[in-house]
Amino acid sequence: MLSVNAAFSQIHKMERRDTVARTYNLNPVVVTGSGHHQRLKSTATPVHVLSSQEIREQGITTFDGALTRMLPQVSMAPNSMGSQLRLNGLGNKYILILVNGQKLSGDISNNVDLNRINMSRVKRIEVLDGAASSLYGSDAIAGVINIITDQPTTSLLSVTNATKVSGHGVLTESANLDVYKNGFGSYTSFTHDRADSYRNNDLEYVKGSDTETQPSVAPLFTGYRANLLEQKFTFAPNQQLALNAGLDYSYKITDRPNTNADITGGTDYEMRYKGLRWNVGGIYKFTQRNSLQADFTVDRFRYGKEYDVATKDYAVGDYVQSKKQRTTEGQAKAILGLTKNSTTILGADWRQDYMNATSGNIDQHVWTLAAYAQHEAKARVGQGFATATLGLRLNRHETFGTHLTPKATLMYAPGNFRFRATYSAGFRAPGLDELYYHYFSVNRGKAQISFGNKDLKPEKSNYVALNAEYRSQLVAVSVTGYVNLISDMVVKQNIEVDDATRQKLLDEFPEMTQEQADKMVSYARYTNSDKGDVKGLLLNVSANVFQGFNLSANYAYTYARTKSGDEWTVLDRSIRHTATIAANYHHSWGCYRLNVNLNGRLQSKTYYTGSYEDAPGFGLWNINTTHTFDVAKWACLEPSIGVDNIFDRVDRRVDSSIRKYALYSPGRMLVVGLKVQLK
Repeated sequence: MLSVNAAFSQIHKMERRDTVARTYNLNPVVVTGSGHHQRLKSTATPVHVLSSQEIREQGITTFDGALTRMLPQVSMAPNSMGSQLRLNGLGNKYILILVNGQKLSGDISNNVDLNRINMSRVKRIEVLDGAASSLYGSDAIAGVINIITDQPTTSLLSVTNATKVSGHGVLTESANLDVYKNGFGSYTSFTHDRADSYRNNDLEYVKGSDTETQPSVAPLFTGYRANLLEQKFTFAPNQQLALNAGLDYSYKITDRPNTNADITGGTDYEMRYKGLRWNVGGIYKFTQRNSLQADFTVDRFRYGKEYDVATKDYAVGDYVQSKKQRTTEGQAKAILGLTKNSTTILGADWRQDYMNATSGNIDQHVWTLAAYAQHEAKARVGQGFATATLGLRLNRHETFGTHLTPKATLMYAPGNFRFRATYSAGFRAPGLDELYYHYFSVNRGKAQISFGNKDLKPEKSNYVALNAEYRSQLVAVSVTGYVNLISDMVVKQNIEVDDATRQKLLDEFPEMTQEQADKMVSYARYTNSDKGDVKGLLLNVSANVFQGFNLSANYAYTYARTKSGDEWTVLDRSIRHTATIAANYHHSWGCYRLNVNLNGRLQSKTYYTGSYEDAPGFGLWNINTTHTFDVAKWACLEPSIGVDNIFDRVDRRVDSSIRKYALYSPGRMLVVGLKVQLK
């Protein structure tokens, strides 16, 4: 598996470091598609790149904001159990999220806690569509999102503080302290994020009625407070060796309305999350094209309920743990240039996952061993170059045995054109919760029961994509068509409850009351459905229109469905048509630089399954202006001001038991910020 640390910047100096580039770099260095550094136009697997420059210009401070504003194939649905991320129609558990090539572990109902990602350190975000298990192992069925961080090596001492404030209590504050001298780097970061809960309609339908309403405080968006503390060390004593070590601590707690006898929708407790992650690693370069790297990572994550209302069983301040997870992973990889026009990657991974879930009655662990190889060769053919890649991964899973996942790509590159064909296999082992859950909880007086299934089969996928691209210094145009076929999808099956089953459930869960049992209509059990089928088209256009003006437009068509038995149904939360657009203007006058960015996201309705009604489509437009003042050689001030949701688009439908949402914006908001850098 890939591992890239900012210490490697001593070795890989291929990327431009301009703080404010005059034009967008339409051919950046990427690493996620092939497993080794190369220019974007040279990689045989298409990769989407979100640079720190683009993220900063759009006034984005959150990870989900960066993805949804800039990539149409990505969508988010925030709730108290974490943001429900979707990529090309598939949900969180099919998306592998990496930080410098290492998996970000710890989930909340299959939703990775995205507040653990430090946006103030992001150098670029690389998104690889489709199955990628030959390089990355389990979970990479929908795609891979790799966050590459930046630890600068250009200044002896650098101090940066950035603040951004907008409506509904939204505040992001980050502070970085960087020290670099004689190959040694120390990088310290602290980030605080917060936001208030809100609703867009104070009413909800009374249960069982579609006409009678009542007031409610249940939030559409769940407020939170989050802190992230990071310490990274790097050491590169020479041009061959680079070492790194890091420690990250994250804390997050929700901020929801309390239970109130006079109005519905409040809660007795907040959800509290803690993460602790540390890693050590290094890379040794024998020659410019031959290197060996190794990494070891331990990631701990836990969450539970912290009571802020006294109940029959708990006092204010009591904490009840729901889930505790630990992932330990060791990786080793060799990148070899055995011939002038080829690159060979050989690697091995060992990983152990542990879960203790009190509410799910789980205390289990599972290990995975993997070995993989990939060979990439390039040759001149006619008027261009052809690049072929063959990869194969052998997974040995403690529960599910041995699986092979191959990959094959072919690219032909005449001049500025690129024509690519990709086949890759995906593999996902069911999670420990899906295997062993014995879950009982009560939500607003309603009992919820879920059972795992030890007889589940692993999920497998076959991904095929065709891509055509034109890329120059002024314009980049890319069209990709793909099919992702998934077999044995793990889904929750709702099973109706009769009187005999109700009594069995009462015996199995003595904490459930007779009243709660009488209200039960169904319980859930994990099972394998027959198959999933996702077909799509991606269109991306970027252009340096003229000096100082850049334009980008992206479109995604996604047709996602799943089949159980003989019935095909639309995949939950899938969106058929989505587009993102961004126009950016920048200009300099002496020590002052102006940047103006207008961006929008347009999407059609969101499909929901079962008895839920579909959510209507929408269009959101935002504008951000950044003003940079070089007040001295060692100091820079960067105030910013903008407006989110310019046209005040809000979904004000009355809440009901069958209604979900796709648009979570509270309306038009002024956004102001200030960044101060001393170096």
